[in-house]
Amino acid sequence: MTGSIPKPPAPSYGCHVFDAADLVAVAGANQGDALTPCETLCPGDVYEMREAAEALYLSVADAAAASARSAHVLRAGDEAAEIAAGTEIGQPGERLGIDGKLTLMAPDGAQVELLLVLLSEGPAARLAFLPLGPVEPRVGYALIRVDTAPGPVRLADITSVAFTRGTMIAVAGGEQRPIETLSVGDRLLTRDHGAQPLRWIGRRTVRGVGAYAPVVIAKGTLGNASDLIVSQHQRLFIYQRGRQRLTSTAEALVKAQHLVDGDTAYIRKGGFVEYFHLVFDRHEILYAEGIPTESLLVNEAMLGRMPEDLAREVARRFPLLAQRPHFGTEADGALLRGKGAAELRRLLGQS
Repeated sequence: MTGSIPKPPAPSYGCHVFDAADLVAVAGANQGDALTPCETLCPGDVYEMREAAEALYLSVADAAAASARSAHVLRAGDEAAEIAAGTEIGQPGERLGIDGKLTLMAPDGAQVELLLVLLSEGPAARLAFLPLGPVEPRVGYALIRVDTAPGPVRLADITSVAFTRGTMIAVAGGEQRPIETLSVGDRLLTRDHGAQPLRWIGRRTVRGVGAYAPVVIAKGTLGNASDLIVSQHQRLFIYQRGRQRLTSTAEALVKAQHLVDGDTAYIRKGGFVEYFHLVFDRHEILYAEGIPTESLLVNEAMLGRMPEDLAREVARRFPLLAQRPHFGTEADGALLRGKGAAELRRLLGQS
């Protein structure tokens, strides 16, 4: 009798991480080597993140996080967590743990912390890292501290679903207003439920480097009247006509980062970025620069992925809100990676 294939563990929460191979020592004792476990690291070595480094979604199954928002944490030596279904890095069912926390210093003296995440067990364990602040590619960061017992650490996401200052949002009646002029209670135009009241507006300013840098979707790329500038994980709504589809449903949600082609959609680096987060009673599809795109989804899993200060504020304001995701299917990044916005239009028969 043939044994059944084990079912991958269901996800409790998740976050985006980078493969350890994306951080390489350019000076010091480990020069030329990619990031390795804590026991082999040497303070004083200088590391650079690869220009092509891409954040990958790590799906986590953790029984301790089943009901508590504050429980989305791991500890060094933790045996409760596993890699869950839907992950883009590691294998579902493998143990997941924290190897340690690194503190690095940028050339301007700014410090940033990284969590080293073990994606499997044994000598061949795969390693990933989660930046707790902006890390800019091709900039030298000196390793100044290695902490092998950091205590409980929260696996927060790098960036959340967000728009930038100046984004024009459609309000009831079709008028467009800059996002920074909106107020709680304003009625915005949504695709599925008409005019809906805005319940909360979050703001967060970060350095526009690495995974924190926004994506610019150039004017006219998807029918937008002006440039649309959003966080890399902001998802745009695409309705697929005809038989050729990227997802199982006609309605697809596509992350902005997967449209990047360096021409019609590109990452804008440098300076500071003010991000805005919009919350409704439901997870809605609203209109930004004329493009249908999602509001911030508020539920247990998503709160576990948000930066801690933002998650704390949303949880305080909406202690009982548990939204269901819009029924559009998220497009697989592996299918879109490297194609860009122009190729997406072709695949969907829009050009």
